[in-house]
Amino acid sequence: MSLTLFEQSHVGRKGVNIPKQHVNDAPKLDASFLRSTKAELPELSEFDIVRHFTRLSNKNFSIDSNFYPLGSCTMKYNPKVQERVGGLAGLTNLHPHHITNNQTHLVQGALSSLKTLENTLCEITGMKAFTLTPQAGAHGEMTGIMMIGAYHKKKGNNKRYVIVPDSSHGTNPATAAMVDYDVITVKSGANGDMDLDAFKEAMSDEVAAIMMTVPNTLGLFNPQIKEISDIAHSYDALMYYDGANMNAIMGVLRPGDIGFDVIHLNLHKTFATPHGGGGPGAGPVGVGDRLLEFLPDLTVGFSEDKGYFFDAPSKHSIGKVSPFFGNYLVLVRALVYMQTLGREGMINTSIKAVLNANYILAKLKDHLKAAFPDTLCMHECVFSAEDLAKEYGVRAMDIAKYLLDFGLHAPTVYFPLIVKESIMIEPTETENIDTIDYFCQKMIDAVELAKSNAEAFKTLPTTLPISRPDETKAARSLNIRWQA
Repeated sequence: MSLTLFEQSHVGRKGVNIPKQHVNDAPKLDASFLRSTKAELPELSEFDIVRHFTRLSNKNFSIDSNFYPLGSCTMKYNPKVQERVGGLAGLTNLHPHHITNNQTHLVQGALSSLKTLENTLCEITGMKAFTLTPQAGAHGEMTGIMMIGAYHKKKGNNKRYVIVPDSSHGTNPATAAMVDYDVITVKSGANGDMDLDAFKEAMSDEVAAIMMTVPNTLGLFNPQIKEISDIAHSYDALMYYDGANMNAIMGVLRPGDIGFDVIHLNLHKTFATPHGGGGPGAGPVGVGDRLLEFLPDLTVGFSEDKGYFFDAPSKHSIGKVSPFFGNYLVLVRALVYMQTLGREGMINTSIKAVLNANYILAKLKDHLKAAFPDTLCMHECVFSAEDLAKEYGVRAMDIAKYLLDFGLHAPTVYFPLIVKESIMIEPTETENIDTIDYFCQKMIDAVELAKSNAEAFKTLPTTLPISRPDETKAARSLNIRWQA
């Protein structure tokens, strides 16, 4: 275990000497704002600090050094060309107010990038227009449902409900509830799709929208999605597309072409900015014809005489959902990713993501129970450790801990909730067959160990600084304060 900076501190040691300033002293603060004792900060050299944080960074799992098979959250490799372009001084030094007031003549390049991104997203999704202002996926969801609410309000529709499948992301029902809709949850059928008969029974004139992820969180594509869209529209309900899994169909299928009216995209997932560590995110929202007039304020227009400018919002706009253009550099990086790949490259990306996931499904389903063994998956595959738990006492979490000792990040466990002891694996398109084979072999080894020596899992992992913390207590009673 590394020493803390406080434990490495030595009185009088300095990282840098600041010369005495020959300027007038600032006005004295009121005594009530001043400390009575000196701050107990560590005293260290520059080398002490650099080496300390380098050592800590080497303890992290990262996409640059480890395989990340997390399901439903695309921890895609971050191509370095995006880092280079996203770090250009002309972009990083932009002030937000430069692109939200009458100084647009100073930032024509930035506005051009935003308009190009919007047009590209429209082409990929089949939507008519996009707003780039939502700050993250959940923020985009709320923006989309607010527009749906505005649509029904304008038409005088009495709509109370939003339908979600039981396999949905948790943000879907949460967002609907936050916008004052009641949520109807429709069960999944035996094949993992939303049960069509149960859906038809739940539909009524009071349903405002259906929120779906296609492919869903089980990694399955619903072959009845067009029929579901047609039924929804016959009740004047709108179709909402959760774009978290867009990387499975990017360039192959456009949600707008199968009946979706609004879509949010997690640019920080599908378009190559790994989002581990809490951000930053970006959640642009696209709309079809029905919702164009309700788009939020702050969109970019273009004319030959004026160049790029800010379009006046429609009188039915839901207003501003963000003061600026989301996390602008995430938008830039997404655009660089798309233009680097081009149309054929994006299609190839989706094909390889689906191929890699099905390869894992084929390699493992004779060793570990597949949630849906008789069907192909899309970009991710779901297994269940239920049988291992019942017979040997080895659960999904135990297998996840086992993998950590072999330089592999754990897959997603216990989600989706409708699969008991679920293990969700998403290799993405970027991993080669050697890495995937290594991962599959370690999964097989874990199953064999469960059958031969289940007790061994109680002490795993053994190679990391922390092995089996009380995860609930660590989250709810976190204490990182230094006390000598």
